[in-house]
Amino acid sequence: MQAADTAPAVSRGGRPSREAAAQLGERILDAAMELMLEQGYGATSIEAVAARAGVSKRTFYHRFADKAALVQAVVARVVERARPPLAARASTPPQAPAPEGLEGLRRSLHDFGTHTLRAALSPQVLALYRLIIGESHRFPDLLRAVALSGGRAQAVRTLVDTLCRQLPQLPPAQAEFAAQQFLQMLVSLPQLRAMGIGDAMSEPDCELWVTQTVDLLLNGLGG
Repeated sequence: MQAADTAPAVSRGGRPSREAAAQLGERILDAAMELMLEQGYGATSIEAVAARAGVSKRTFYHRFADKAALVQAVVARVVERARPPLAARASTPPQAPAPEGLEGLRRSLHDFGTHTLRAALSPQVLALYRLIIGESHRFPDLLRAVALSGGRAQAVRTLVDTLCRQLPQLPPAQAEFAAQQFLQMLVSLPQLRAMGIGDAMSEPDCELWVTQTVDLLLNGLGG
């Protein structure tokens, strides 16, 4: 028996209001995330997601074409919620502010690094990372969902924009290489330790890690 939809508001024409429709979509994504983390991606069926969300399969398919589209939306939401505030600037052309010097660049990188590492160590991101590691070899949809979310690509663009603004003499190719290496150094080991490969880092450990990673980057760039 299909579950009944329970939209909080209905418009005069009988359809859910825009707000109610958005809430319904969020409820489906919440249910999908819960089930995928509880049971795994492979064991999570569309029927189970619809039942957990309290919607009919027809309502589900009105919003998501299939399971691949669902997991793309789940991953995109996790990435968006975890995205550092500075990442929003990557999609708009830089305004070419007045040069701030090396210390201004250091502060920008430190702020970005702090937000990025905090996001990478958040419970939802770690849970999603475990899911991807555990099942992506059987379900390529998981890797495609991560690629389509554009989280890392946008972080790289933000860093490249920052480096090129503050170090105009730096060739763009070198700026991109530096941005890729900075992200890898910043996130990889703390994330592995948070997942149990070694002791998890404390807040002071993370702060020192960001500071030293920024210093290493700037030293490598000759700053």
